[in-house]
Amino acid sequence: MTPGGLQRRRLRVGAAVTMTSEARPDASSLGAATPEALRDAFASFPSGVVAVCASVDGRAVGMAASSFCVGVSMSPPLVLVSVQHTSKSWPLLRRASRVGVSVLGVEQAEVCMRLADSSAEKFVGVDIHTTSSDSVFIDEAPVWLDCAVVDEIPVGDHDIVLLRVESLRAAADSEPLLYHRRTFRHLSD
Repeated sequence: MTPGGLQRRRLRVGAAVTMTSEARPDASSLGAATPEALRDAFASFPSGVVAVCASVDGRAVGMAASSFCVGVSMSPPLVLVSVQHTSKSWPLLRRASRVGVSVLGVEQAEVCMRLADSSAEKFVGVDIHTTSSDSVFIDEAPVWLDCAVVDEIPVGDHDIVLLRVESLRAAADSEPLLYHRRTFRHLSD
C-alpha cells in the first residue's frame, strides 16, 4: 500500500484493471488546496518543456514553459501555453507577428534554465535560428512550431494563450526534456 490507500500494481498489456473498495482513496485523506500543496501536487505530473521565443524590435525575447499542451485541435492546428500574469517576457512576445515554440530536448536543460531566468542575457551562448516572420527557434530542439497567437484567455493568475501552428519541423529520433518533481528527467526504456 502507498499513502492514501492506493495499491501499486504492475500492469500487463491488455490486463483488466479493477479497483477494489479497500484500494480506493478515502475522501478524508484529502487536504486543502493551498498554493504550496498545489505546487507539490502539480509537480507530480511530468511534462515536456518548451521555449517560446520571437524577435521583437530586433532582439530575441523568450521564455520557458512547462504548461504546454499539444493537440488542442488538429483542424485548425492549435496548441496552448499557460503564462503567468507576472511574466516579463510575455508582454513583449505577444507583440510579435509569430512566435517560435521549440520543444526542448534532453540535452537542453541549461537552455531551459537560462530562458526561465528573468535576466536580459537569456540568449548568450544559446544557438538560435530566426525566421523571416521573426519566430525564434532553439537550435537542436527536437520540434519547432511556428505559431501565430489566436487568443489569450485570462484564467486566475495565468493567461491561456492559444496558438495556431503555421508550419513545423520535427525530428523523430530525439528525446524530449521532461520536468517532473521540480527537476529535469529523461525517458528510459
